[in-house]
Amino acid sequence: MKRLNIICVVLLLVLAGCSWSKNESEPTADELIAEGQMYFAEEQFERAIKSYKKLKDWYPFSVHAKGAGLKIADAYYLMESYDEAIIAYNDYERMHPTDEKIPYVIYQVGLCDFDRIETIDRDATATQNALLTFQRLTERFPDSDYAMQAKPHIDTCRQNLAEKEMDIGQFYFKSEKYKAALSRFSGVVIHYPDMGVYQQAVDQMVQCKAMISGDHETDENVALLPDAGDSDKEAPFDYGPVSR
Repeated sequence: MKRLNIICVVLLLVLAGCSWSKNESEPTADELIAEGQMYFAEEQFERAIKSYKKLKDWYPFSVHAKGAGLKIADAYYLMESYDEAIIAYNDYERMHPTDEKIPYVIYQVGLCDFDRIETIDRDATATQNALLTFQRLTERFPDSDYAMQAKPHIDTCRQNLAEKEMDIGQFYFKSEKYKAALSRFSGVVIHYPDMGVYQQAVDQMVQCKAMISGDHETDENVALLPDAGDSDKEAPFDYGPVSR
């Protein structure tokens, strides 16, 4: 029994020694932030992310931990890993909702979707997400420099969505689905009157109504065309739920 106790003590000492040696070899928070910055500057973003994540995991209360979280998001963005970047930026906003960098964070989230916008014949989800994010930025921080930078992106998103609706409407018209086409063209007239396709949409609506009437279908439930004088008034548009 005595011999067993001695063996246990020896094992404990060995394990403690291994733990002490491991702790001695671990880099400090200052070393990890410097390492991450070095890799980031060299555009070795995967290595930078590893260093920043180690810092956050090993030293969560370090003065460098918050900044490391933001650099992780930036590194993902620069790698064009947009989904991971959005998660990291959203985590930063959730953990530091009053931080002075929040306008930048929201702007970057918008860019993650904006940079993925493709041609009008593709899915418009990225465009819708970017628009909603940039609008949230301009509403919450209207005087921010990032809100100013977001405004031309908002115009681009709205132009893209207007052209997308016109494209879909024309597809329905060619397919002789005139009521569906009319709905799309009406949406353009109501929601995007300032995007340069107002008159084209109005003309298409007239054609749709004529085809509907010619097919002996009633258009009594179709809203009247808005006055062209009201073309600068934009109605709110519900895109439906947007998930990330």
